Amino acid sequence: MRSKRIAVAVLLSALSGSGQVLADNPLHHNGVGRIYDPYVQATEKELEFRSLYQWDDSAVEDGVMYQRLGYGFSVNDRVFAEAYAIASRFPDKSLAIEAYELEAKVQLTEQGEYNADWGLLVEYERELSESIAEIAATLISTRQWGDWVGTVNVGLEYEFGSDITDEIDRYLNAQWRYRYSPALEPGVEFYADEYTRGIGPVVAGTVRGQGRRKWTWEAGLIAPLNDTTPDSTFRFLLEYEF
Repeated sequence: MRSKRIAVAVLLSALSGSGQVLADNPLHHNGVGRIYDPYVQATEKELEFRSLYQWDDSAVEDGVMYQRLGYGFSVNDRVFAEAYAIASRFPDKSLAIEAYELEAKVQLTEQGEYNADWGLLVEYERELSESIAEIAATLISTRQWGDWVGTVNVGLEYEFGSDITDEIDRYLNAQWRYRYSPALEPGVEFYADEYTRGIGPVVAGTVRGQGRRKWTWEAGLIAPLNDTTPDSTFRFLLEYEF
């Protein structure tokens, strides 16, 4: 299967770190975000809101906030596309939209076809006021053990532009969640990239409405495992699917 060969190639590239990696400024870099599952539902549409807030002893890192608002839809039963407006607030600036992002998620295997379910996420992000862009490819894997669900996202991102030093970075994010009930799924998350090493609890849930309508929410609090990760990071996600 061609899709499986592509997925394996992305995974091996991320783990081996092929290519030169150039360091950039670690200030305002927080790798905590969303951990994606590999699934796509046909005819699905969604509105998504995400918020990230961090606390830190450093004055330039304390109180930094990122928010994004997105709209997505399934192209077919294998591909889901989404577009985001991204806003940020720093200690010396007010909240403002500073970037946009386009992403596409491809479900590579049928659910339950193998021991793990696989997907691939491709992203493009562009700053509005500076010549800075980023492309990323993420391999997604999910496996279930009874009421337990484990999900891993591993990939590569490439930052480039005339206002930044070109850089290749690797990342690995993971989530381990217990399906206590549809409305309450506690778990733990781990994040790792060039600067971020963090771990902490997460809770998630889904509330269904009429027909295809449903609300999905996630909230997590991530603590640092190294000196370049903020002292605390709170993340929140709210999705409306219809």
